[in-house]
Amino acid sequence: MEPSADGSITTTAPAAATPGPSSSAISQWKFAVSQRFQHYLDKSTPYLLYRWIAFLCVALIYGVRVYLVQGFYVVSYALGIYLLNLFIGFLSPQDDPEFDATLPIRSSEEFRPFVRRLPEFKFWYSITKAFCIAFALTFFGIFDVPVFWPILLFYWVMLCTLMLRRQILHMMKYKYVPFSTGKQKYGGKRDSSPERESLNP
Repeated sequence: MEPSADGSITTTAPAAATPGPSSSAISQWKFAVSQRFQHYLDKSTPYLLYRWIAFLCVALIYGVRVYLVQGFYVVSYALGIYLLNLFIGFLSPQDDPEFDATLPIRSSEEFRPFVRRLPEFKFWYSITKAFCIAFALTFFGIFDVPVFWPILLFYWVMLCTLMLRRQILHMMKYKYVPFSTGKQKYGGKRDSSPERESLNP
């Protein structure tokens, strides 16, 4: 507070704290690491087989870890629910045919490839990251909640059966499959006109 010329007291606001050099360096380091990680992630996009082999290795390591410690069943149950939701998104079309009929249902319609709600690369990346996080959680005893694991397994199997059954019925109702095998080819009649025959040797 500083006295003014007329005797009144004015209050001056404190200057805003500027980030120190350490916080700026940390932000730059995080940005550089993020950019480098995204670069390698983008380069791995076309290597579908190797990416899924890497995922199977990660899943196997997690399974061995849970088997050896004989615990963390709640973490595995939550992981299973998350994987099931991702798988349903992977099988579902981007636009619901019930409200937006973008999928061809007759052979006479124009070919349109199946567009997933969750693309393959995002599906792979999400489940791989989920297994890595679950593996890290197995090193913290607070997440090892004692539970009778067969009950969790039974709940998960029932939920998986119900959700997959609903998805299959949805596929049958709107006549689509979650895979694109390429544009359908139709065989036409061969032109046997005299003009065409005269052109043939």
